Amino acid sequence: MTTGEQMTTKDTTPAPLVELDGVSKFYGNIRALDDVSLVVNAGQISCVLGDNGAGKSTLIKIIAGLHQHDAGRFAIEGEETRLSNPRDALNRGIATVYQDLAVVPLMPVWRNFFLGSEPTKGTGPFKRLDVELMRRTTHEELARMGIDLRDVDQPIGTLSGGERQCVAIARAVYFGAKVLVLDEPTAALGVKQSGVVLKYVAAARDAGLGVVLITHNPHHAYLVGDRFVLLKRGAMFGSHSRDDITLDELTRQMAGGSELDDLRHELERAPVPTHLGGHTADGAEK
Repeated sequence: MTTGEQMTTKDTTPAPLVELDGVSKFYGNIRALDDVSLVVNAGQISCVLGDNGAGKSTLIKIIAGLHQHDAGRFAIEGEETRLSNPRDALNRGIATVYQDLAVVPLMPVWRNFFLGSEPTKGTGPFKRLDVELMRRTTHEELARMGIDLRDVDQPIGTLSGGERQCVAIARAVYFGAKVLVLDEPTAALGVKQSGVVLKYVAAARDAGLGVVLITHNPHHAYLVGDRFVLLKRGAMFGSHSRDDITLDELTRQMAGGSELDDLRHELERAPVPTHLGGHTADGAEK
């Protein structure tokens, strides 16, 4: 291959939608993130796994523009950047769906779908919300994602947790997100509702979005994930593609790996000395 051919091949390879390389974040003397790397490609799901305090929330805040990183490189579509606020992230195509969803429970589904971005019609003193457009668009977009909602006028608070997550995902897709960051979308859901949410996460991936799935559940991650980044106390302790790791190994690493083995050995019951009054299997004293 000639040099010209090599350059052409390199130029035709799309840059990752989001790339973090050796990113760190400090809060005074506390290192919340330490040398964390993450790649988010179009049409793929990158899962970030870790227990409470692992640094998942800090990572979300950096990608969403709430906080800026203190070290390392953060690039969007190959361009190194620092997001100044969440609106800046939205303008760059990054939509974040937090665990609490930030919905208004008593407002109808269509109003929550367009919350903060309501279309209007008319001019001057006759300017008003285009309610019919919002109702119709909400119903069409939910149907396009495979969400069969009977009545978009019902308060969103009457929907199940899984349905509310799905509405938030459909909203992000409609408003042109390229990257969808999901903060523990299945944490408070049962098995059936979790399956519904994961189905729509996969639908967002199939629509060409790059998805960052934050979770502490390796089983949910492995069902849909293409890449897995494991965090522990703010640092990476694993980065794997789906082809490189099994569910059992991912679960073992998530659970603590060798630390869990050490704990099991510590918890194994030692034989009871006979002079302490041990008992036989049938309950009689030795």
